[in-house]
Amino acid sequence: MEPEEQPPAASEEPTEEVPETPAQPEEKVPEAQPGTEEQPPETPTETEDQPPETPATLDSDEVRIGAFICHCGTNIGGFVDVPAVVEYAKTLPNVVYATDNLYSCAEDGLASIRDAIKEHKLNRVIVASCTPRTHAPLFQSVCEEAGLNKYLFEFANIREQCSWVHMKEKEEATQKAKDLVRSAISKAALLVPQEEMRVDVVPRSLVIGGGVAGLSAALSVARQGFDVHLVEKEAELGGFVRNLNSLSLAVKSAAETIKPLIDDAMSHENITVHLNSQVEQVNGFIGNFDTTIVTDGSSKEVKVGTIIVATGALEYIPEGFYGYGMYDNVVTLTEFEILAKNHKLPKIQNVAFIQCVGSKGQDKSYCSRICCGVSIKNALYIMENYADIVGEEGGGRVEVDVSVPEISSRRRRRRRITSAEGPGAPGGAPSGGPEITIFNRDVVTYGAEHEIYYNKAREKRIRFVRYSLENLPKVKLEGEKLAVSYFHQTLKTDRKLLADMVVLATPLVAPPDASELSKKLKVPLGQDGFFLEAHMKLRPIDFATDGIFVCGTARGPADITESVAQGLGCASRAAIPMARGFIQAEAILAQVDPTICTGCGTCVENCPYGAIRMTDEGTAEVLAAACKGCGCCGATCPEKAITMMNYTDEQLLAQGRSILEGVP
Repeated sequence: MEPEEQPPAASEEPTEEVPETPAQPEEKVPEAQPGTEEQPPETPTETEDQPPETPATLDSDEVRIGAFICHCGTNIGGFVDVPAVVEYAKTLPNVVYATDNLYSCAEDGLASIRDAIKEHKLNRVIVASCTPRTHAPLFQSVCEEAGLNKYLFEFANIREQCSWVHMKEKEEATQKAKDLVRSAISKAALLVPQEEMRVDVVPRSLVIGGGVAGLSAALSVARQGFDVHLVEKEAELGGFVRNLNSLSLAVKSAAETIKPLIDDAMSHENITVHLNSQVEQVNGFIGNFDTTIVTDGSSKEVKVGTIIVATGALEYIPEGFYGYGMYDNVVTLTEFEILAKNHKLPKIQNVAFIQCVGSKGQDKSYCSRICCGVSIKNALYIMENYADIVGEEGGGRVEVDVSVPEISSRRRRRRRITSAEGPGAPGGAPSGGPEITIFNRDVVTYGAEHEIYYNKAREKRIRFVRYSLENLPKVKLEGEKLAVSYFHQTLKTDRKLLADMVVLATPLVAPPDASELSKKLKVPLGQDGFFLEAHMKLRPIDFATDGIFVCGTARGPADITESVAQGLGCASRAAIPMARGFIQAEAILAQVDPTICTGCGTCVENCPYGAIRMTDEGTAEVLAAACKGCGCCGATCPEKAITMMNYTDEQLLAQGRSILEGVP
């Protein structure tokens, strides 16, 4: 099987897309046994007396390195002389075998590595190919299958760091590839086997937030047999959806739609619901988080193995925009939904929706994605529910201060003729029905269902008028009507319409306490204030901190379908370590020499994962399950008491010296 990635054209910039990786052998995971009476461990357990079964290193005092250089189709082979790099690798110290592969990550490439380890008695392996971020685990697993410790493997990135950035310099790219291979081989000669620790996992989860995403996640985890503590800061479950009139144009209201979720969560035997509650403190690491939940002033200590963040988002308040707060009938989308839900909408004939209020380059830089769909849904709601009950005295459009081109006059005449055809005209609005205009920067209706609503709105003669930041609509009160003045970009003319109500579509924003929670959990926020996932494509619902996951609008604007899907995804990810009952910590972690450590605490302050704590003896101690091997502690330790496994000073200096060979 070969990756589907296509090489970048020589005249184009290389893309950042990651090739699909051949499926790795699935690890058999023991099923959860929620019915057993065994109590979860109350303290972290690192079972050093029972190390996990790892392949033994091939016995040999001699360092025997195998080098495998990948063509990666034409991604590397089209810009680097791969055979020349292979011949060069054969001349380097300790290299007993070197070859090239068309695709090292394909099954035949993996088989060649596996066979070469056994045939040539290799005890170190380097692969020169693409990014180690996606492919290093694959090659490490192949080394284990061949009986070689996975930490005796080294990666050289000759695609992103070489061929893609030197596409028009083949000789220079080839020389750089040789340098990178030589550097990797120099480090590989100094690698030593590492052993991963096994850490027990408490089979219990904490879900923060009782909205649609949090409810979906909590129910999914609970139905897999694990205990769940669901924390909601409000007095009832349901989250932001409780404010909405409907989720679509279906018969059911939003409250009726989510009621089964709430009832199931409240009645499920594995879910403990904490209302009017907040998470006060979180300590520990994956498998063993010590949390404090505060409810009405009383605290409760709960130990959990995983945490799911589903805190949701809030509606942006558009103070200073379009007369909001000054005129009664200027409302936000959510306020409109509340009025419709409570059947308190005023008599309306003409309604104007204004999109992107405060977003996309105004107060907020991002697009909220769901606003267009919600506005179209509400516009259709008005058309279908108010056509027969509105009065005849609604405001009409008024043209002001314009010199109308001839084509514009023809368009207006056609519009008047069409209107005069009456309610029987194809697609025409009922006589005396509401007139709705949606002012937009552009219409974002992603997904088939939203696109259907958009087409239906156009069939109902709902008008879509574009505006730009240079020509924002203006809203003023004229008598008892709201006057919306705007520049019609298509007709190139200033216009004005009178409206009974102006509805402002504002973006979703992160809740104000998101920053406080991020500090407690030691997880990052993005530039827009939402929680930041580990990787948008590779790990979209994971945090960089293991054992903590994020879903719903806590990670950014999302509709109900996306929120539910992400909640179920988080439940699946959280259940994996709980079902196994343990996690194996990466051996690439920090190691403290207590004889050198002075207990200054610099490493504790600089660790972004909270993986270092002070012992009773006053020295630093690394929590293996929490350490990510980033090296911040080792770089800042004034006593040089911290060593990074697999990245020792000797190994890094050997790499650096090899790179500098031949440099004048």
